[in-house]
Amino acid sequence: MADLEILSEQACWDGIQGFYRHASRECAGPMRFSVYRPPQAANGPVPVLYYLAGLTCTEETFMIKAGAQRLAARLGLMLVAPDTSPREPRFPGDDQDWDFGLGAGFYVDATEAPWSANYRMHAYVTRELPEVIAANFPGDITRQGIFGHSMGGHGALVSAFRNPDLYRSVSAIAPIVAPTQVPWGRKAFAGYLGADEAAWRGWDACELVKTTAFAAPVLVDQGEADKFLDVQLQPERLVAASEGTGVRVQVRRHPGYDHSYWFIQSVVADHLRHHARGLGLARRGEPAE
Repeated sequence: MADLEILSEQACWDGIQGFYRHASRECAGPMRFSVYRPPQAANGPVPVLYYLAGLTCTEETFMIKAGAQRLAARLGLMLVAPDTSPREPRFPGDDQDWDFGLGAGFYVDATEAPWSANYRMHAYVTRELPEVIAANFPGDITRQGIFGHSMGGHGALVSAFRNPDLYRSVSAIAPIVAPTQVPWGRKAFAGYLGADEAAWRGWDACELVKTTAFAAPVLVDQGEADKFLDVQLQPERLVAASEGTGVRVQVRRHPGYDHSYWFIQSVVADHLRHHARGLGLARRGEPAE
């Protein structure tokens, strides 16, 4: 791990939970990410499941709050979670709003100055981070899955739909599915991608699903008590957009659940199992829980 700075590593469910920093090529500055290595990784490469977090989160949020390591250890899944934006260098006003700038990279490759110099989160997640994992960890990047929450759910769907050759499985929890049509996405896209809304469509899951070659089933979970559901999320748009495309989208709605990590804790096991099946682990007969 000569190119990585190890921030911390701890034993967790017979595996290792680590937090790391490195000099990013795509983001032109330091980036942090976290990795959970399951015990099976001690014997050879294991499938890799990337988690993209939502607004204001960091590389620590999922690993600390979701409780996913226990089942990942049993299934033999490596979990990888990047930060949600570059943190250096800083730009004027980058912390003025919680939904744009720091902690809000939206997993796009910005084209507008000054953001375009560093805010290349899509390239970082889909290209550079897998290279770092392959070079430094026992991860099998020929078997990759991706999922995320809210802004990160948007990022996961877009990453898979734009790069169907890179991922065997995808899912999302309370995702922003139509960012070109909702306030969070329109604000971020105008800032990162400019005024030409035609350019935004390449970063919208509802537009991409119409032409993607992604073949695996898509799992989406949504809490019905989520205060952002009607204005920002609208998962029914993805279902409608996928009709007639051959892409299999399943949206499960859950009464009483909100947008928090309490909801994520409640459904994360189903998502890990969904990815285990897509990544070929189900054939090995690992216990479900």
